[in-house]
Amino acid sequence: MASLLQRLGLFAARRAKTVIAAWFALLAIAVTSFLSFGGELTDQITMPDLESTDVTNRLAEEIPEASGGSGSAVLQTTDGEPFDQGQISDIADLAAQLERESAVDSVTDPFVSEEEMAEAQDELEDGRAELEEGQEELDRAREEIEGGTDEIEAGYEELSSAQAELDAAIEEARTEGWYDAAAAQFEQQQAEIDAGVDALDESAAELDAGAEELSASEDELASGQAELERGEEFLELASGAQMVADEDNVAIMMINFHEPMESVGVEELGDVSETLTGSEISGVEVLPSGDLDTEMPHLFSVAEAIGLMIAAAVLLIMLGTLIGAGLPLLNALVGVGIGVAGAMAFSGIFDMMSMTPVLGLMLGLAVGIDYSLFILHRHRRQLKDGMGLRTSIGLANGTAGNAVVFAGATVIIALLALNVTGLPFLALMGSVAAACVAVAVLLAVTMTPAMMSLAGPRLLTRKERRRGEAPRAQEITQPLSTPKALGIAASALAALAILAVPTLSLRLGLPDASSNAEDSDAYQAYVATEEAFGEGFNGPLLVTADLPGGLGEEEATDHQIDIARSLEDHSEISATIPAALNDDYSLAVFQVIPEEGPAAESVEELVYDLRGDDALTGAGLEGVDISVAGLPATNIDISDVISDVMPLYLALVIGLSLVLMIIVFRSILLPVIATLGFVGSIASAMGVVVAVFQWGWFGDIFGITEPGPIVTFLPVITIGILFGLAMDYQLFTASGMREAYAHGAPPRLAVRQGLHAGRSVVTAAALIMGSVFGGFVFTPDPITASIGLALAVGVLLDAFVVRLLLVPALLHLAGPAAWWLPTWLDRILPDADVEGTALERHVDTQSTAAEAQS
Repeated sequence: MASLLQRLGLFAARRAKTVIAAWFALLAIAVTSFLSFGGELTDQITMPDLESTDVTNRLAEEIPEASGGSGSAVLQTTDGEPFDQGQISDIADLAAQLERESAVDSVTDPFVSEEEMAEAQDELEDGRAELEEGQEELDRAREEIEGGTDEIEAGYEELSSAQAELDAAIEEARTEGWYDAAAAQFEQQQAEIDAGVDALDESAAELDAGAEELSASEDELASGQAELERGEEFLELASGAQMVADEDNVAIMMINFHEPMESVGVEELGDVSETLTGSEISGVEVLPSGDLDTEMPHLFSVAEAIGLMIAAAVLLIMLGTLIGAGLPLLNALVGVGIGVAGAMAFSGIFDMMSMTPVLGLMLGLAVGIDYSLFILHRHRRQLKDGMGLRTSIGLANGTAGNAVVFAGATVIIALLALNVTGLPFLALMGSVAAACVAVAVLLAVTMTPAMMSLAGPRLLTRKERRRGEAPRAQEITQPLSTPKALGIAASALAALAILAVPTLSLRLGLPDASSNAEDSDAYQAYVATEEAFGEGFNGPLLVTADLPGGLGEEEATDHQIDIARSLEDHSEISATIPAALNDDYSLAVFQVIPEEGPAAESVEELVYDLRGDDALTGAGLEGVDISVAGLPATNIDISDVISDVMPLYLALVIGLSLVLMIIVFRSILLPVIATLGFVGSIASAMGVVVAVFQWGWFGDIFGITEPGPIVTFLPVITIGILFGLAMDYQLFTASGMREAYAHGAPPRLAVRQGLHAGRSVVTAAALIMGSVFGGFVFTPDPITASIGLALAVGVLLDAFVVRLLLVPALLHLAGPAAWWLPTWLDRILPDADVEGTALERHVDTQSTAAEAQS
């Protein structure tokens, strides 16, 4: 590999203009491809096999009208006074205008909604009055029937007495023998009694019919009473989702889409946002919520420019010439242009998160500068030692370039390993970043030699060109003292441990609008909603319940109300609104408003509780299955999936680190120490991120509006990137140690000599990477800022605390054991001449032979 890279460097030096032109042509092709074929980026994370996704898919099948996504806009008067009729009319016009957008299914005008609720309340009150009046009429009718019944019973008793008297008189007449004389009179009396009985029977029949009619009316009244109570229950539950504040100066407009939010295009969301922000309603401020926020992270801003300026200053101080400082910068800019533009050209084919090209830019700039610097530093050192220009370019490319290829390969492997997580968005993010690193490596071993050839000796300062005035390297003859090594190791370990403490409180999630910049519409909408309606309105949950089979509409509705009441008993639920029932009454849908905001820990616990076995309490609710969706639940599901795959990824990266370093450094203890140091730098970097973004420390400095959970994929991304960079720094320090030990230096002296040889380039590289990553810390996007802070702190800690302090101190304390390797393992390991030592010896031999001939 070293010889191949040497020949490649010599070719690039000879055909410098051609090589440079070829790379600029590739840059033009990449940019043209992006402009021609690039699609829309998204800030939605979509993943298969999530419970929340399953709920959404089921709703799309069973209740299509409830499966579409929704966003909101906050309307507030600028003077804090209640809305007037003119403003309410203009808001109605705005709602009608929004409904004409192709992606919008319907718009809920808050004032129409409040008016409908008020009308429903009036109807219920009228219904209650009618029922009470009907009950009074039924009570009067019941009294009349009961009175009539009493009269009929009294009549029956009178007739019964008259019949008894008549029968007694007839018996007496027959006994005394004068019956025939009075028979006509007896028959007349009997006829009168029979007629009275018939009249009473008829009256009783009429009363029975009236009683039946009364019972039917009472049943109808009872049914109406139940329906009224059901309506009152629904209205009371729905009142928890009021859309106009009590002071009538803030309102929420709901925009309902045909498709779920993750399926709504950025351009369509942008059209809705533009309609909202472009509305000119006198005295009313219209604020689209975070659901409708289409502003993507800027690829490059003032903060990143300042970071590049700091990197340029470090390069200028280290290299001493503007040409030398500009060469790595130009190399990196061309590389990220090709990598990022080329990746974004495929955004029309793949669903690409907005963070994906930002990460490629961030990493491509950092490694592009550093990789070019490594080769340039070696070349300048050889020029100062008197080596010829072309010979130096070839040797620098074959030695330092070989190390660059190895270091870049480790970064690429770590990033491509993100594909093992099974998460599509992480896999694409890692692949794009890996592609940007690969471009940086190719540029470093081709374009850097070409530019070094064109620059010639101007890469050295005028003083350095005078060979006699070149500074001599300080000769290290004594190892570090053991007490000092102990102190350094203890201090480094203590610093890493202290910084890592906040990591124990790490909580993963996705940021909500509360973490946006204070001047953004999304943040202002979030705050206005929180103040007017409560925190939970910013992140409602969608809850479904499977009802028992065979229910009718009324039974299903009663079950839905019972479930809603049971859910409201939860201490972390502010309101539960029954939303829909499917056609066969087997599925009920609810909107649940939590007490706190979507990123709160209590909401996470609430989701887990609702998914538990005892989510509902109450008679008849034991067998009801509850499922939870909504944006907060989706974020929690995504965080859980990433948390589950993180140990696997960490084990893979650590295992790869150990194997590679055992091959390169032919030692067991050094790779173990270096890998544990990498774990320490990761934990410390995450601790700093937790303290700043989750705890809110130094929030004013970093522009944090409200602390919240750490972005879900940050640990995985940080592990992948820092692993490769840590390998870079370990390579440029430990390879010198190994070389000194192989040339006969005592183990402890070899550690110090190797550290002295590699510390300058590692220091510069870390400062450059730290400044590039640090430039992203002050961007308004919280995801970009947190990743930038994690990488900046991680790089600086890994370079200055772990590689330059902790690892050398521990290797010194280990003594000869630091370089021990079992003989059998030494025989089977491949010879990874990463720094091209064999090539260097070959060039030195050729130079010596040439001098002898001359």
